[in-house]
Amino acid sequence: MTLPRIEQVDGRLGFHWTTPDGDPVRLRQLADLPSAELDRWLPTHLEALDDVLIDVAGRFGEVLGGGRGPRPAEQDDIAAAYRAIDRLSHEYHEAAQALGAPDDLRAGQIIGTGALMSIRLRQAITMMGPAPFDPDLDRPGPGVVSGRAGLHWVAPDAAWRGARWLVVTPDGLRLPATLSMLLFDSSGVDKEATLTEHREALARVSAAVLDQAVEPLAASGAVDWLLFDWVMAHRDSPDGGGVEIRSGRAQDAAMIVQAAAASAAVRSRFDLGLLDLPRS
Repeated sequence: MTLPRIEQVDGRLGFHWTTPDGDPVRLRQLADLPSAELDRWLPTHLEALDDVLIDVAGRFGEVLGGGRGPRPAEQDDIAAAYRAIDRLSHEYHEAAQALGAPDDLRAGQIIGTGALMSIRLRQAITMMGPAPFDPDLDRPGPGVVSGRAGLHWVAPDAAWRGARWLVVTPDGLRLPATLSMLLFDSSGVDKEATLTEHREALARVSAAVLDQAVEPLAASGAVDWLLFDWVMAHRDSPDGGGVEIRSGRAQDAAMIVQAAAASAAVRSRFDLGLLDLPRS
């Protein structure tokens, strides 16, 4: 019996699934086959996605690490790389939801690493939506800054506009902050409470941006910022790109996967063809 399989288009990053007849198909659609084994194909999809990330890191490591900007000849390949990562991450979430698969720590780590790489690649070619509150924040001067850190919502009654950690100084300046800064470089921070608040905000924004009534560019910036802030604070080392789930919580893995899929879904409204299967 012929089974679905993974195929690659020659010379292109990424992969796609095919039906037993060889037709390109989304992983979710394979669930309708009489011999469907999504519980086995999901880990296969993850392993293949991990291989894609290794390939992308090998090709664009300096760009991802900020060592240099993209060369003009690389623009199309960088776009193809982030689009492959986003589509494959979205396909995993879609199929896992259809199967009712349990939350998977490895999925959160791989897709979290993929989200970090996608965002870094999109930053390099100016394909990012605006971060919440940009460009309305004050900029800190040199030295130690005193103030009160908190998660501020752009519009509390419109979660799709997003939220961001800020430090408000005694003289009223609003300074940008990051989750990493609060967890590792600040005093007087309740780290568990901070992580919980960030989790709740990311889950809320991930759900809100899927509303077709929201403005997609701003919504994409909102979910991307909170996701980027989380994965940057959970890298395997200060100079590394691998994402860890230090809590061991399967819910954190699910949060990352959901956020990455929501980011891809809302961006597909203006980044046309983002979730389309590759054409040979």
